[in-house]
Amino acid sequence: MPIAWMGLKDYQKKRIMVFLDPNADPSGSGYHILQSKLSIGSGRLLGKGLYNGNINKHGFLPEKHTDFIFAVLVEELGFLGAGILIFLYFFMLLRCIRIAKTARDDFGRYLVVGVTCMLMFHIFANIAMTIGLMPVTGKPLPFISYGGTFMLSNMIAIGIILNVNMRRDKINF
Repeated sequence: MPIAWMGLKDYQKKRIMVFLDPNADPSGSGYHILQSKLSIGSGRLLGKGLYNGNINKHGFLPEKHTDFIFAVLVEELGFLGAGILIFLYFFMLLRCIRIAKTARDDFGRYLVVGVTCMLMFHIFANIAMTIGLMPVTGKPLPFISYGGTFMLSNMIAIGIILNVNMRRDKINF
């Protein structure tokens, strides 16, 4: 580990140190994660209502439309809204796994498993970095974060999964 630490650049070392203790630099690198945790905590059980989040509305949370959209969602919709979103993601991923199990050929199965793992990684990484379990990496939240290219790639990925599902049965004319 010390050898790996010596090979890191200064900004990489700073990112790790802020991940371990965001209060070490509360107005600099640790600002994002501290505001995110404050936003999530202020949402409580039912949230403050749609478009009524103080931290979101007054601009205290930077990158709220991309990286930290989950914090905005929890502040406005609360723990219940976050639970519903996580349940919907879980249901979508379970359906993808079911499609992989029923795929007609190995290529379709591997393709669906790969896309499902990609979506699962993005969901886990975004939520984990927003609540402070992972360093801030800039992974967007699928189907929620702002960004045309990422949304388009997610739509294409789901289209591929649906295509594999559609072609699982032999077509007879």
